[in-house]
Amino acid sequence: MFEEDTTAAPEPTPEPAHRDNLWRYIAVVAIVLYVVITGFFIFDMHSRLGAVEAEQKASEESAAKHEAAIEKKLGMTEASIEQQSEQLQSRIGETQKEVAARAAQLAASQKASEQKLRQESTQQIGAVASEVGGVKTDVAGAKNQIAATQSDLNATKLKLDKTIGDLGVQSGLVAKNRDELEYLKHKGDRNYYEFTLNKGAKPQPVSTVSLQLKKVDQKKGKFTMNVMADDRTIEKKDRNMLEPIQFYTGRDRNLYELVVFTETKNSVTGYISTPKSAPVPAVGN
Repeated sequence: MFEEDTTAAPEPTPEPAHRDNLWRYIAVVAIVLYVVITGFFIFDMHSRLGAVEAEQKASEESAAKHEAAIEKKLGMTEASIEQQSEQLQSRIGETQKEVAARAAQLAASQKASEQKLRQESTQQIGAVASEVGGVKTDVAGAKNQIAATQSDLNATKLKLDKTIGDLGVQSGLVAKNRDELEYLKHKGDRNYYEFTLNKGAKPQPVSTVSLQLKKVDQKKGKFTMNVMADDRTIEKKDRNMLEPIQFYTGRDRNLYELVVFTETKNSVTGYISTPKSAPVPAVGN
Protein backbone atom coordinates (compact mmCIF):
# COMPACT_ATOMS: atom_id res chain seq x y z
CA MET A 1 0.00 0.00 0.00
CA PHE A 2 1.16 3.28 -0.76
CA GLU A 3 1.69 5.79 2.05
CA GLU A 4 -0.40 8.95 1.87
CA ASP A 5 1.44 12.10 1.43
CA THR A 6 0.49 14.04 4.47
CA THR A 7 2.36 17.24 3.46
CA ALA A 8 -0.14 20.10 3.64
CA ALA A 9 -0.62 22.05 0.44
CA PRO A 10 0.16 25.77 0.72
CA GLU A 11 -2.84 28.00 1.49
CA PRO A 12 -3.93 30.30 -1.26
CA THR A 13 -2.69 33.99 -0.85
CA PRO A 14 -5.52 36.37 0.02
CA GLU A 15 -4.46 38.96 -2.61
CA PRO A 16 -7.88 39.47 -4.11
CA ALA A 17 -9.42 40.34 -0.75
CA HIS A 18 -6.60 42.72 0.15
CA ARG A 19 -6.88 44.40 -3.17
CA ASP A 20 -10.60 44.88 -2.75
CA ASN A 21 -10.07 46.44 0.65
CA LEU A 22 -7.51 48.85 -0.84
CA TRP A 23 -9.89 49.95 -3.48
CA ARG A 24 -12.60 50.42 -0.92
CA TYR A 25 -10.27 52.57 1.18
CA ILE A 26 -9.34 54.65 -1.81
CA ALA A 27 -12.99 55.06 -2.74
CA VAL A 28 -13.87 56.16 0.78
CA VAL A 29 -11.01 58.61 0.88
CA ALA A 30 -12.04 59.98 -2.51
CA ILE A 31 -15.63 60.36 -1.34
CA VAL A 32 -14.49 62.10 1.82
CA LEU A 33 -12.25 64.45 -0.19
CA TYR A 34 -15.09 65.15 -2.59
CA VAL A 35 -17.42 65.90 0.27
CA VAL A 36 -14.84 68.11 1.98
CA ILE A 37 -13.97 69.98 -1.24
CA THR A 38 -17.61 70.33 -2.16
CA GLY A 39 -18.40 71.62 1.29
CA PHE A 40 -15.52 74.11 1.04
CA PHE A 41 -16.74 75.32 -2.31
CA ILE A 42 -20.30 75.57 -1.02
CA PHE A 43 -19.09 77.49 2.03
CA ASP A 44 -16.92 79.76 -0.10
CA MET A 45 -19.76 80.37 -2.53
CA HIS A 46 -22.11 81.11 0.33
CA SER A 47 -19.59 83.57 1.78
CA ARG A 48 -19.20 85.27 -1.59
CA LEU A 49 -22.94 85.47 -2.07
CA GLY A 50 -23.23 87.00 1.38
CA ALA A 51 -20.55 89.58 0.52
CA VAL A 52 -22.26 90.36 -2.78
CA GLU A 53 -25.60 90.75 -1.03
CA ALA A 54 -24.02 93.01 1.60
CA GLU A 55 -22.31 95.08 -1.10
CA GLN A 56 -25.55 95.30 -3.07
CA LYS A 57 -27.42 96.36 0.04
CA ALA A 58 -24.79 99.00 0.77
CA SER A 59 -25.00 100.21 -2.83
CA GLU A 60 -28.76 100.40 -2.61
CA GLU A 61 -28.51 102.36 0.65
CA SER A 62 -25.92 104.71 -0.88
CA ALA A 63 -28.08 105.16 -3.97
CA ALA A 64 -31.06 105.89 -1.79
CA LYS A 65 -29.08 108.48 0.19
CA HIS A 66 -27.74 110.02 -3.04
CA GLU A 67 -31.23 110.15 -4.51
CA ALA A 68 -32.54 111.74 -1.34
CA ALA A 69 -29.73 114.32 -1.47
CA ILE A 70 -30.50 115.04 -5.12
CA GLU A 71 -34.18 115.44 -4.35
CA LYS A 72 -33.25 117.77 -1.52
CA LYS A 73 -31.00 119.80 -3.80
CA LEU A 74 -33.67 119.88 -6.50
CA GLY A 75 -36.11 121.15 -3.97
CA MET A 76 -33.68 123.84 -2.87
CA THR A 77 -32.91 124.71 -6.50
CA GLU A 78 -36.57 125.06 -7.37
CA ALA A 79 -37.05 127.32 -4.37
CA SER A 80 -33.99 129.33 -5.36
CA ILE A 81 -35.22 129.59 -8.95
CA GLU A 82 -38.60 130.84 -7.76
CA GLN A 83 -36.91 133.34 -5.47
CA GLN A 84 -34.58 134.55 -8.23
CA SER A 85 -37.52 134.77 -10.63
CA GLU A 86 -39.37 136.98 -8.18
CA GLN A 87 -36.27 139.15 -7.70
CA LEU A 88 -35.79 139.38 -11.47
CA GLN A 89 -39.38 140.42 -12.03
CA SER A 90 -38.95 143.04 -9.32
CA ARG A 91 -35.78 144.35 -10.97
CA ILE A 92 -37.46 144.39 -14.38
CA GLY A 93 -40.25 146.47 -12.94
CA GLU A 94 -37.76 148.90 -11.40
CA THR A 95 -35.76 149.04 -14.66
CA GLN A 96 -38.88 149.82 -16.66
CA LYS A 97 -39.62 152.67 -14.29
CA GLU A 98 -36.04 153.96 -14.61
CA VAL A 99 -36.21 153.69 -18.43
CA ALA A 100 -39.46 155.61 -18.51
CA ALA A 101 -38.03 158.31 -16.22
CA ARG A 102 -34.81 158.51 -18.27
CA ALA A 103 -36.79 158.74 -21.52
CA ALA A 104 -38.85 161.60 -20.12
CA GLN A 105 -35.67 163.33 -18.95
CA LEU A 106 -34.02 162.91 -22.36
CA ALA A 107 -37.11 164.20 -24.13
CA ALA A 108 -37.11 167.29 -21.93
CA SER A 109 -33.37 167.78 -22.44
CA GLN A 110 -33.73 167.40 -26.22
CA LYS A 111 -36.55 169.91 -26.30
CA ALA A 112 -34.45 172.40 -24.32
CA SER A 113 -31.45 171.77 -26.60
CA GLU A 114 -33.54 172.33 -29.73
CA GLN A 115 -34.87 175.58 -28.35
CA LYS A 116 -31.36 176.73 -27.39
CA LEU A 117 -30.05 175.70 -30.82
CA ARG A 118 -32.76 177.72 -32.56
CA GLN A 119 -31.90 180.75 -30.48
CA GLU A 120 -28.17 180.37 -31.13
CA SER A 121 -28.79 179.82 -34.85
CA THR A 122 -30.84 183.00 -35.02
CA GLN A 123 -28.08 184.92 -33.23
CA GLN A 124 -25.36 183.42 -35.42
CA ILE A 125 -27.28 184.18 -38.61
CA GLY A 126 -27.55 187.80 -37.49
CA ALA A 127 -23.81 187.88 -36.66
CA VAL A 128 -22.92 186.30 -40.01
CA ALA A 129 -25.06 188.83 -41.82
CA SER A 130 -23.19 191.62 -40.02
CA GLU A 131 -19.84 190.01 -40.84
CA VAL A 132 -20.85 189.65 -44.50
CA GLY A 133 -21.66 193.32 -44.59
CA GLY A 134 -18.26 194.06 -43.06
CA VAL A 135 -16.54 191.74 -45.54
CA LYS A 136 -18.24 193.50 -48.43
CA THR A 137 -16.94 196.78 -47.08
CA ASP A 138 -13.43 195.29 -46.67
CA VAL A 139 -13.53 193.88 -50.21
CA ALA A 140 -14.47 197.26 -51.58
CA GLY A 141 -11.62 198.83 -49.63
CA ALA A 142 -9.22 196.11 -50.81
CA LYS A 143 -10.24 196.73 -54.43
CA ASN A 144 -9.54 200.40 -53.99
CA GLN A 145 -6.19 199.60 -52.36
CA ILE A 146 -5.26 197.16 -55.17
CA ALA A 147 -6.18 199.77 -57.73
CA ALA A 148 -4.02 202.33 -55.91
CA THR A 149 -1.14 199.84 -55.69
CA GLN A 150 -1.44 199.05 -59.38
CA SER A 151 -1.40 202.75 -60.13
CA ASP A 152 1.75 203.14 -58.00
CA LEU A 153 3.40 200.22 -59.80
CA ASN A 154 2.58 201.72 -63.17
CA ALA A 155 4.01 205.03 -62.04
CA THR A 156 7.13 203.26 -60.78
CA LYS A 157 7.50 201.41 -64.08
CA LEU A 158 7.57 204.70 -65.95
CA LYS A 159 10.45 205.89 -63.75
CA LEU A 160 12.65 202.80 -64.38
CA ASP A 161 15.40 203.12 -66.94
CA LYS A 162 17.26 200.69 -69.12
CA THR A 163 20.99 201.17 -69.56
CA ILE A 164 24.20 199.46 -70.64
CA GLY A 165 26.19 197.59 -68.01
CA ASP A 166 29.91 197.94 -67.36
CA LEU A 167 30.51 194.89 -69.58
CA GLY A 168 28.73 196.58 -72.47
CA VAL A 169 25.70 194.30 -72.21
CA GLN A 170 22.21 195.77 -72.41
CA SER A 171 20.84 195.74 -68.89
CA GLY A 172 17.26 195.33 -67.83
CA LEU A 173 15.34 197.86 -65.83
CA VAL A 174 17.44 199.43 -63.06
CA ALA A 175 15.83 200.16 -59.68
CA LYS A 176 16.93 203.47 -58.14
CA ASN A 177 15.33 202.80 -54.74
CA ARG A 178 13.51 200.12 -52.73
CA ASP A 179 10.09 200.98 -54.17
CA GLU A 180 11.34 200.38 -57.68
CA LEU A 181 13.11 197.22 -56.50
CA GLU A 182 9.82 195.93 -55.08
CA TYR A 183 8.23 196.53 -58.47
CA LEU A 184 10.97 194.48 -60.18
CA LYS A 185 10.51 191.68 -57.66
CA HIS A 186 6.76 191.75 -58.29
CA LYS A 187 7.35 191.70 -62.04
CA GLY A 188 9.19 188.40 -61.57
CA ASP A 189 11.46 188.45 -64.62
CA ARG A 190 14.61 187.85 -62.56
CA ASN A 191 15.66 186.96 -59.01
CA TYR A 192 16.58 189.88 -56.75
CA TYR A 193 18.74 189.84 -53.59
CA GLU A 194 19.21 192.99 -51.48
CA PHE A 195 22.39 193.80 -49.55
CA THR A 196 23.98 196.46 -47.33
CA LEU A 197 27.79 196.45 -47.15
CA ASN A 198 30.00 198.19 -44.62
CA LYS A 199 33.46 199.39 -45.57
CA GLY A 200 36.26 197.22 -44.22
CA ALA A 201 33.94 194.32 -43.24
CA LYS A 202 34.54 190.71 -44.22
CA PRO A 203 33.09 189.42 -47.50
CA GLN A 204 29.30 189.06 -47.24
CA PRO A 205 27.41 186.25 -49.05
CA VAL A 206 24.75 187.58 -51.43
CA SER A 207 22.95 185.16 -53.73
CA THR A 208 25.61 182.63 -54.80
CA VAL A 209 28.56 185.09 -54.62
CA SER A 210 30.25 187.19 -51.91
CA LEU A 211 30.71 190.98 -51.85
CA GLN A 212 33.23 193.13 -49.99
CA LEU A 213 33.15 196.94 -49.91
CA LYS A 214 36.68 198.38 -50.18
CA LYS A 215 36.19 202.15 -50.60
CA VAL A 216 33.39 204.75 -50.73
CA ASP A 217 33.61 208.24 -52.22
CA GLN A 218 30.30 209.77 -51.24
CA LYS A 219 31.03 213.17 -52.78
CA LYS A 220 31.63 211.72 -56.23
CA GLY A 221 29.06 208.91 -55.81
CA LYS A 222 31.67 206.24 -56.46
CA PHE A 223 32.75 203.06 -54.70
CA THR A 224 35.16 200.17 -55.08
CA MET A 225 33.97 196.61 -54.45
CA ASN A 226 35.37 193.07 -54.68
CA VAL A 227 33.15 190.34 -56.11
CA MET A 228 34.13 186.78 -55.10
CA ALA A 229 32.69 184.20 -57.50
CA ASP A 230 33.86 180.84 -58.83
CA ASP A 231 36.95 180.87 -56.54
CA ARG A 232 38.24 184.14 -57.98
CA THR A 233 38.00 187.80 -56.98
CA ILE A 234 36.81 190.46 -59.42
CA GLU A 235 37.59 194.07 -58.45
CA LYS A 236 34.99 196.61 -59.50
CA LYS A 237 36.91 199.86 -59.02
CA ASP A 238 35.51 203.39 -58.93
CA ARG A 239 32.02 202.38 -60.01
CA ASN A 240 29.13 204.80 -60.04
CA MET A 241 25.85 204.58 -58.20
CA LEU A 242 22.96 203.18 -60.32
CA GLU A 243 25.52 201.73 -62.75
CA PRO A 244 24.74 198.07 -63.61
CA ILE A 245 27.88 196.16 -62.63
CA GLN A 246 27.90 192.92 -64.64
CA PHE A 247 29.82 189.66 -64.24
CA TYR A 248 29.44 186.06 -65.39
CA THR A 249 29.43 183.18 -62.92
CA GLY A 250 28.54 179.52 -62.63
CA ARG A 251 28.92 176.56 -64.94
CA ASP A 252 26.32 178.01 -67.32
CA ARG A 253 27.99 181.46 -67.28
CA ASN A 254 24.89 183.26 -66.02
CA LEU A 255 25.00 187.07 -66.26
CA TYR A 256 24.62 188.64 -62.80
CA GLU A 257 23.97 192.39 -62.38
CA LEU A 258 24.80 194.42 -59.28
CA VAL A 259 23.35 197.90 -58.64
CA VAL A 260 24.07 200.29 -55.73
CA PHE A 261 21.30 202.86 -55.20
CA THR A 262 22.18 204.24 -51.74
CA GLU A 263 25.56 205.38 -50.50
CA THR A 264 26.84 206.70 -47.16
CA LYS A 265 30.30 207.58 -45.89
CA ASN A 266 31.06 203.99 -44.88
CA SER A 267 28.38 201.81 -46.49
CA VAL A 268 26.37 201.11 -49.63
CA THR A 269 22.95 199.53 -50.23
CA GLY A 270 21.79 197.84 -53.40
CA TYR A 271 20.82 194.55 -54.98
CA ILE A 272 21.99 191.68 -57.20
CA SER A 273 19.71 190.40 -59.96
CA THR A 274 20.15 186.91 -61.43
CA PRO A 275 18.40 184.98 -64.21
CA LYS A 276 15.53 182.73 -63.23
CA SER A 277 17.64 179.75 -64.33
CA ALA A 278 20.52 180.66 -62.00
CA PRO A 279 21.29 178.45 -58.97
CA VAL A 280 19.41 179.21 -55.77
CA PRO A 281 21.62 180.37 -52.87
CA ALA A 282 22.15 178.05 -49.94
CA VAL A 283 20.04 178.61 -46.81
CA GLY A 284 21.48 181.40 -44.67
CA ASN A 285 23.01 183.26 -47.55
